[in-house]
Amino acid sequence: MLPLIAVVIGGYLLGSVPVAVLVARAHGFDPRRVGDRNPGFWNMKEQLGPRGSAPVFAGDLLKGVCAGLLGLLCAQAGGAPSGTATVYAAVGAAMIGHAWPAFAGFRGGRSVLTFVGGFAVICPPAFLIALLVLAVVAAAARSFAVGARAAVFGAPVLQLLFAPAEHVAATGLLMTLIGLRFGQAALAARRS
Repeated sequence: MLPLIAVVIGGYLLGSVPVAVLVARAHGFDPRRVGDRNPGFWNMKEQLGPRGSAPVFAGDLLKGVCAGLLGLLCAQAGGAPSGTATVYAAVGAAMIGHAWPAFAGFRGGRSVLTFVGGFAVICPPAFLIALLVLAVVAAAARSFAVGARAAVFGAPVLQLLFAPAEHVAATGLLMTLIGLRFGQAALAARRS
């Protein structure tokens, strides 16, 4: 049980690294006060453009990858009861850390890229096909955003090709956190 707790704490701390806030601070602003006030890639892309926001894209993605690898490493070392559960716990904790970061006043982003990075570890073949979906849909629609949505929402369906339904259900559970964060953002926008 102790290794699982350590993985959850490690995942949360990885997720809590406020990449967008740090990058924005280097450019003289706080992403939680401009644009859509989301400290994540999409808002940073609006503020800094694709090149300036690239570190945020990479950093948020790496948080999920590193958390997933931490869970995998712990499971392979034999310190955790279930390898799959350990990886999901680590990725979920990183997503929670991104959404409510300890290092940024518990005001974080929506965890989409952190989920994507974790999913790359959870089911690499489905992740690679999702990248193909992203490219094809983005080219057809002439919109990266549309392609990204198709890839992210298609991830559980693609995972069904390679993993049991319980794993797909766990992926769906991770995605509910993203939905929760979008719902919170919509409520906050109505209040202001």
